[in-house]
Amino acid sequence: MTPPPAAPHPTRVVVLRALGLGDLLAAVPALRALRGALPDASVTLLGPRDVGRLLLDAGLVDAVVAHQGLDPLPEAVHGADLAVNLHGKGPQSHRLLRATRPGRLVGFADVTTGTVGPVWDDTEHERARWCRLVRETFGVSADPDDARISPELPEPLARAAVVVHPGAAAGSRRWPAERWAEVAARVAAHGDVVVTGSPAERTLAREVAAGASLPPESVLAGTTDVRDLAALVASARLVLSSDTGVAHLAPAFGTPSVTLFGPTSPTTWGPPPGRTHRVLWRGDTVGASYQGDPHGVLIDPVLGSIEVAEVVAAAEAALAQGMRPPSVGTPQA
Repeated sequence: MTPPPAAPHPTRVVVLRALGLGDLLAAVPALRALRGALPDASVTLLGPRDVGRLLLDAGLVDAVVAHQGLDPLPEAVHGADLAVNLHGKGPQSHRLLRATRPGRLVGFADVTTGTVGPVWDDTEHERARWCRLVRETFGVSADPDDARISPELPEPLARAAVVVHPGAAAGSRRWPAERWAEVAARVAAHGDVVVTGSPAERTLAREVAAGASLPPESVLAGTTDVRDLAALVASARLVLSSDTGVAHLAPAFGTPSVTLFGPTSPTTWGPPPGRTHRVLWRGDTVGASYQGDPHGVLIDPVLGSIEVAEVVAAAEAALAQGMRPPSVGTPQA
C-alpha cells in the first residue's frame, strides 16, 4: 500500500531515540531545535520512560511511549504525520519507523530503505550530528551546545555534595575502583562526597566508599531512580565520572564536572566547551584517530593510563573556582 501523503504542517510527530541516559541527553539540542521548527506539533518520544520523563517535564516533548532498542513499535504511534529518526543512521531504525506508515520519514540518507537526507558522518560529535539533521531538514538554527534542561525535580538526597560515579555499562569504560577511592578520599577534604550507581553497582560503590573511609550513608548507588539522580547532580558541587550517562547529566544542569574519557574520544561524546566541564583524555598520545571499543570487557588502555593525581588536580581546580549550578526546576514530592 502507498503511504499517505505527508502533511504540509505536521501536527502529530513521533521521534525515535530508544537508547540510554547519556544517548538521550545528547539529543536534547536536536529536540529543542525540532520543537522550534514545529511549534504547533505534538511530539511523542519513543524511548525509555524514566529518562523521557525528564524531557517531558522540561517541555521538549509532549508525550513519551516507552520503548527500548529496535523491537516493533506499538500501534499507538502508527500513522503519524512525521517520524524523525534520532536513533541511528539506518537501515534498521529507518525500517522500524517506516513500518508505522508515517506521512514522512526524516533521517540520514540510506539507499537500502530509499531514505533521502543528509549524509552520515562517523567522525561528527553526537550532539552536532542530530542538530545537523534537524537544521538541514527544517532550515532552523540548532546549537549542539544548548544542552541544558530545567524539569521539575524531587528534593535531592544530598545537597552541595561531590558526586563520584565509578561505574559504567562496559568494562572498557570503568576506571579502577581503588583509584576512585583515592580520588574520593582526597576530595572529601573539601566537603561531602556521595557515591552513586545502579543497583548492580552497589557493591562497587561500597568498595569505593570503604577505600576512601567514607561513611556507609555516602553510598547512594541503587537508591536513586533517574529523577533522583538528576536532582542530586543538579544540586551537586561537582560530578566525577567516566564517559557514562551521569556525565551527560552534569551539562544538562550546568553542574561542574570532570569526565575521564577512553576508549571513546571527547571529540565525539564530550561535554559542551567551557571551563565548567573538564575532560581527561590520553588518546592523543596514542594517535589522533584512536578509537577503542566502548563495549569492551577489559578497561581500555587509554582510560587506564589516566593517573589519580590528574583527576584530583582537575577536581580541586573545579572546586576552587566555586562554580555552582543555578537553582534548577521546582522541587516536588
